[in-house]
Amino acid sequence: MARFKRISDVYEMKVFTDSGYFFGEVEEALIEENRIKSWKIKAVPGSLLSSKVKDAKGVVIPQKFFKSFGDIIIIQDVDFGGSSSEDDVSEE
Repeated sequence: MARFKRISDVYEMKVFTDSGYFFGEVEEALIEENRIKSWKIKAVPGSLLSSKVKDAKGVVIPQKFFKSFGDIIIIQDVDFGGSSSEDDVSEE
């Protein structure tokens, strides 16, 4: 049986990489054509994200990088390199 969550239940959930690092917290979902396209993740003190994006408040991660939603959220490890693809992580 599938387990569904309301989007509002996911806000402020902790996000971890599939390597086990605390990445940040969910700030909001970005919806396009009635589907979640991506998620805004905020950089909180002590998170991997806050150490990578010094002055930014967070990043936008495409839905395809999200692996699991439960008590925590697990995402695929994200590369913060200088690639220019539309599907890459973008700083806020």
